[in-house]
Amino acid sequence: MKDELRLQRRTFLSLAGVGAASAFLAACGVGGGDPKAARSALNACFAQPITDLDPLSPTTTVDEGALMVRRLIFDTLVHRDGETFVPALATKWTQPDPNTWLFTLRGDVKFHDGTPLTAKDVAASVNKVAKDTTNLKALWTAVTGAEAVDDTTVKITTSSPLGTMLVNLTLLFIAPADKLGNADFFRKPVGSGPYRVESFTPSLKLSLVKADNYWGTPAANTAITVPYIAETSTAITSVLNGDVDAFWPVPPDQVADVTGKKGVKVERLPSYVYFLNWFNSSRAPFTDPRVRRALWHAVDVAGIVKNLYGEAATVMDAPIPSAVFGSAAQTPYAYDPDKAKALLTEAGLGGGFNSSMMWFATNGPLITELAQALISGWAKVGVKVEPQQIEKATWLDRLNKLDWDMDLQTNTVTTGDADFTLGRLYASTANRMGYKNLALDKVLADARASLDQAERKRLYAQACKTIWDDAVGIFPATITTAYAVSTSMQGFTPVPSNQPDLSVVTVAG
Repeated sequence: MKDELRLQRRTFLSLAGVGAASAFLAACGVGGGDPKAARSALNACFAQPITDLDPLSPTTTVDEGALMVRRLIFDTLVHRDGETFVPALATKWTQPDPNTWLFTLRGDVKFHDGTPLTAKDVAASVNKVAKDTTNLKALWTAVTGAEAVDDTTVKITTSSPLGTMLVNLTLLFIAPADKLGNADFFRKPVGSGPYRVESFTPSLKLSLVKADNYWGTPAANTAITVPYIAETSTAITSVLNGDVDAFWPVPPDQVADVTGKKGVKVERLPSYVYFLNWFNSSRAPFTDPRVRRALWHAVDVAGIVKNLYGEAATVMDAPIPSAVFGSAAQTPYAYDPDKAKALLTEAGLGGGFNSSMMWFATNGPLITELAQALISGWAKVGVKVEPQQIEKATWLDRLNKLDWDMDLQTNTVTTGDADFTLGRLYASTANRMGYKNLALDKVLADARASLDQAERKRLYAQACKTIWDDAVGIFPATITTAYAVSTSMQGFTPVPSNQPDLSVVTVAG
């Protein structure tokens, strides 16, 4: 009955979608005219809302949509090109000693209001991210301070070597120093990127226009609009009728709705986004690793992933996706209910136990179905899990307070570097899932400090093994992102972070 109702709902939406989508997009100031009419503006729709443009926001520093548009509005000192780093605001950098970094800035960079961007702005942003509590704070704990040596030279000092300095800087967007504490400023912020903000309505629409005084390669489009369309079927219809040029990620069960359709192509790419089910290791019975391992052996992860996602996901063999620097393949946990029961008996829980799992519905494709499949598997070994699908705000509050038994969610290794996830989330001081391991702490600290990338990779492989063997969580699948893209778009390149560079994309008439 549930599948029948879902099918009926999707059929209704697909029939009603053209009118609904056009009306919604028109209300947002997007499309509404002849979809074939020549235009240079780009309309790109990401599947999650953009709620905040502040690059140092306490809560949205790792949100994929926010990061994508911040790269259009602001600049960073360096950019990543594969596993190397190339100049952006900084033309060069040196290390006089292991705890000191000197960055030489371009002298021709101005913010969108014409104010020069100087070393004082860079130093202020570095000092704020190192001091304030954000989702990125753990990446900057070694930084003791930054100072402007002169207008084009920034000095950053650390308490110990920081081998992740450059990759961390790819996430540090530079804003005017005198505006960093002004919340009103970030409702329509001024940056130095290829686009300036024309208007912003949180969780509804962001409108950007091409910056006239951008120091780098001029943007390809005169304007970019990023609407948020809450109903996926409406977003898909908007792509099909030409009101939206790109929509992603397309949920696995709706890829067929855009495949083979005129004027639209589907592009897939394994992403840095993956599912995890953390156990609260500070709360019994998950304080016992035997219980955590038992729950992993109790579920047919490979079968669940194949049945739910098909080609849209890949079963994981490490606690981070295989495409991430530092990921190392581990021996999979075999689906073995008898072994699960034996481990529970060994832990004194032969009769099973009651627990709960929380998630929020929009956190990942088919996440509710994934939760139900896991819960069903656990029930067969005597573990009764109460499903707790809650609102995102409630989920985030409970997550940070460790007020949960199990937490199912997606996570994104935004930088493509293991430290972003392993060093940021699994160190004892982070206390994100109640797991504390002093030996792992040392490995993660050594990996972060090392300037030798081969050594960092070796250490992260060791960390992957520890997290996997201790069953800190179950890591079911890496998501393959599906992008529905208009064939009139040129230069659009999918990326594993789900944050494509829209500044280089053009739209033909």
